[in-house]
Amino acid sequence: MVKERKYLVDTTLRDGEQAPGVVFFQPDKLEIAAKLDALGIEELEIGTPAMGEEEVADMKAICCMRHAFRTIAWCRAMEYDIDMALRTGVDAVNISFPVSHLHLMAMDKSPAWVLETMERLIPYALKHTDRVYIGAQDASRAEYPFLETFIETAFDLGAERVRIADTVGIMNPVMVSTLFSRLREIFPAGDFEFHPHNDLGMGTANAITALMYGAGGISGTVNGLGERAGNAAIEEVIIGMQQAQLAVGSYDLSQICNLSNLVAERSNIQLHPSKPIVGENAFSHETGIHTRCLLKNKLTYQPFDERVLGNKNNRIVFGKHSGKASVEHFFRDRGIILNSIQLMMIMRGIRDLAVSTRTFLSDHHVMNVYNNLFA
Repeated sequence: MVKERKYLVDTTLRDGEQAPGVVFFQPDKLEIAAKLDALGIEELEIGTPAMGEEEVADMKAICCMRHAFRTIAWCRAMEYDIDMALRTGVDAVNISFPVSHLHLMAMDKSPAWVLETMERLIPYALKHTDRVYIGAQDASRAEYPFLETFIETAFDLGAERVRIADTVGIMNPVMVSTLFSRLREIFPAGDFEFHPHNDLGMGTANAITALMYGAGGISGTVNGLGERAGNAAIEEVIIGMQQAQLAVGSYDLSQICNLSNLVAERSNIQLHPSKPIVGENAFSHETGIHTRCLLKNKLTYQPFDERVLGNKNNRIVFGKHSGKASVEHFFRDRGIILNSIQLMMIMRGIRDLAVSTRTFLSDHHVMNVYNNLFA
C-alpha cells in the first residue's frame, strides 16, 4: 500500500456540469468554488475554455478569487484549446487524449497520432505554463502496452501528471488494484490521478482502491454529479480516505453538507434520501435493536459520528420496526414517563399508522398517537 499524501481534484464545474440539463451560472460557480475552498479541496478543474467566451470569463472570475486551490482547465488535444486555457489564468492545463481502440476509432485517430500530437503539444504548453497534466481517456479499455507507452511518453516530454480515466465506469476494485500496482512498479516516481465514473456503482470503491495501490489523487464531483450515472462523489471519497487511514490533506468536514446542498440546489438534481454521507436517511434509524444500541453508543450502527459533518444529525425515526427503547426515550425527553401498558398501546398505534401510511412518522405524528390514546 502506498502511503504518500493523497490529493483531491474536484471537477464539479467541468465534468459535473456535463450532467444532462445542468447549467451553472457564474455566481453559482463562484459560490461552489468558495465552498470547495473552505472544505480544503486541493485542486479544481474549473471548465472547458474551448466552449467559448462565456466559459473563459467564468474561469477567469474563479482564478481571480482569493483561494488556496490550484485551478485546472480541461483541453482537447489541440493548440486552440491550450491557447484558450491560457487566457483564463489557470494554474494547469489538462490535455486529454483517446487511448482505447474504441475511442481512437470513433475519433478517426491512431496510436501514432496520439504520440505525435503529444510530442507537439506538451512542449507547446510548457512554454506558457509550468504544469501540464495529460489525460488518458478511456484508459480502462486501452490495450495495456499502448497505455504504458503513452504514459512513458507523457512523462518523458515533461508532463507532471497522468490522469487514468475509467471513462465509462467498467472497472472493479480488483482491476483497479492490478492496474495501479503495475503502474507504480513501472513508474515509481510518476504522479497518477484516477478519474472514476460510477456506471456500475463502484466509483467510490474504485477511487479508494486506486489510492491504496498507487494513485496520488482522485478527481470526482460533489454528490457524484456527472454524465450518465455520474462520477465518484468527493464527499464519499473523503470519508473513505479517512476510514482507510490514508494520508490526506486537512479537510473541514463540517463544510460537506452545506456544499452538497448547494450543488443539489444549483444543479436542480436533488439527493436520494439514502445517498451515502449526505442523504436525509444516511444517519436515520428506525429498527428497534439498532436504536436501542445507538442510544448507548452511536458507533454500534454507524460508521462514524455524524456530528463531524457539522449540521448533520443522528435521527431516530418511528415506524413499523420501532422498538420499546426508542419510544421510551422519545417520551422521557419530553418529561413523559410511560408504564408498560401505555408503552405497548403507543407502539401498536405507531405501527398501525406507519403501516397504513407506508412511511415513517414525524415527532408530531408520534405525539398525536399519544394524545389520541391518553389526552
